[in-house]
Amino acid sequence: MITVHYFARLRELTGKGEESLDRAPLTVEELLDWAEATYPGFGKETIHVAVNEEYARKEDVIQAGDVCAFIPPVSGG
Repeated sequence: MITVHYFARLRELTGKGEESLDRAPLTVEELLDWAEATYPGFGKETIHVAVNEEYARKEDVIQAGDVCAFIPPVSGG
């Protein structure tokens, strides 16, 4: 199992702050593909992913027990 956290607009889109997935191992890109397929409009092209509190690259592998966070772009001014 991996734990996935959603922040900002993603929390609103998914209707939840976190969920557990029984999909490990998988790459960050595979996780983003899953999120886009599960939650249309997710915007995987602009989302950053942190794994165990460190920014991850798309080719990084997520293992069982890891904690992931989807981080949408931040706007402000």
